[in-house]
Amino acid sequence: MKRNRLYLFLLLAISLLPLVAFFKPGLPITHDGQDHVARIANFYQSLSEGNLVPRWAANLNWGYGHPILMFLYPLPSYIASFFHLLSFSLVDSVKIAFGLSFIMSGLFMYLWVAEIWGSQSAFVAGLIYMFAPYRFVDLYVRGALGECWAFVWPPLICYFALKLTKKPSWLNLAGGSLVLAALILSHNALSLMFLPIILGYIGYLVLTSKENYVLRITNYVLLVVFGFALSAFYWFPALIEGKYTLRDIVTKNQIVGFEPLSRLIWSAWNFGGTGQFSVQLGPLQWLAVVLAPLIIWRFYKVKNRIWILLTFLLIYFCLAIFLVLPAAKPLYLWFALLQKFQFAWRWLSLTIFPPAVFVAALIYLLPRKIKPLAISFLLLAVLLLNKNYWYAKDFLIKDESFYSQPYASPTDTGESAPIWSVRFMEQFPKAKYEVIEGKAKIREINRTTTRHVFEVEADKPSRLVDNTLYFPNWQVLVDSQPVEIQFQDPQYRGLITFNVQSGEHEIVAQFLDTKLRRLANLVSAMAIFLVILGAKLYHLPRHHAKN
Repeated sequence: MKRNRLYLFLLLAISLLPLVAFFKPGLPITHDGQDHVARIANFYQSLSEGNLVPRWAANLNWGYGHPILMFLYPLPSYIASFFHLLSFSLVDSVKIAFGLSFIMSGLFMYLWVAEIWGSQSAFVAGLIYMFAPYRFVDLYVRGALGECWAFVWPPLICYFALKLTKKPSWLNLAGGSLVLAALILSHNALSLMFLPIILGYIGYLVLTSKENYVLRITNYVLLVVFGFALSAFYWFPALIEGKYTLRDIVTKNQIVGFEPLSRLIWSAWNFGGTGQFSVQLGPLQWLAVVLAPLIIWRFYKVKNRIWILLTFLLIYFCLAIFLVLPAAKPLYLWFALLQKFQFAWRWLSLTIFPPAVFVAALIYLLPRKIKPLAISFLLLAVLLLNKNYWYAKDFLIKDESFYSQPYASPTDTGESAPIWSVRFMEQFPKAKYEVIEGKAKIREINRTTTRHVFEVEADKPSRLVDNTLYFPNWQVLVDSQPVEIQFQDPQYRGLITFNVQSGEHEIVAQFLDTKLRRLANLVSAMAIFLVILGAKLYHLPRHHAKN
């Protein structure tokens, strides 16, 4: 127990070293970092107004609003919003979210591998999982908050899946479901990429189990079903209502980010964009993969069926590498789903998990006397090989209002823009509301993220524009009566325009959930209720298995 705590404490201490730059004032300048802060500022504003599931970013897109919150992973925004609620600044809240994702990924990898091979293997697994060059690309070059959080959950899902095999209980099932939901809510693309690893591990656990296949399969099916149900409030509307956006147009046949094998072996550190920043896997990661066949063969010879899992991980690693190479381009053209991942190099995320497991397996196989020396060598090598990647290019110092006021970007590449609007707005509106035909006076009463209330005194029938992008289910009520929204006027493309008769009127423009969104919310609410109820009232049959 003391040794376990020592390795865990050491891993935690080492994980803080690459995060020193986050303690400096300002926001590290990265590709996406500034946009993350602005997006989370809008998320927090909506959340503070009582919208438990923020879907509309009122100040993005030059102040015209944007539905991006419906389509972009919400969990990192909830986490950063929690720290902002605790009075941390928006920038510091985002920096804390980045730091926590790095630390937790290593600790959860430790937790899982310790269940299989003990604390020494778990320590090196966490180390290799965190200290891969691409992880620092995400932290300090791309500023990819969602990807950083997506690395946190796969080892923890595997941990609960293993515990569910060893000791079936509602606690382990619910834990696995909650963590699977967290993965889905952390990053759209990476959750799909990691899902085969998770399902493959579950398949391995079922295959190597000697008792009650039906019970085990039922438990794992429930884990997956509950995981998707808990996160349905996000992914279900995003999947279905994506047809109203430019998503399929922007991503169709837009295949970029392929990299030659030579750059995967070594590429110089760079803060530039695609084709410039480093895509190297890391010497230790490549060494682990080279040794993987020998490790697999060794476990096979001693009849330890973990070789099945290791073989699966090696195959999946090779597939991920192939999908980064230019040779895979025809596959992207043939299989449209791959195009939605946007960048071929994003598959590098999948090349980080298997090497960490291979190194852990190698440490387990080594003689006891050699293990401390091997662990010390790995620790020293990890620090020396990665120490030049733990710094920011520079820091951005901005007032909080820069992020919380109307922001001159939708914070994505335009794929979330409604199909009836322009891809990007290009200037701030003259006013929140304008008279575009007729003659009228406008006086604002109240305005929140999803509800605009104003009075109109029209001298004659007039046409107005609320300078807000239309998206289902924006509604306009004139004196409590719904009126038709015209959002396809070429001069006011994609904006909310409507007519009023002469006289004084109260106008309410409000963004409501569609029936689909309400259904998705209900599914997630029911899943949460069942998880809580099950934890109190229900226990699965306890079956101890030998694995």
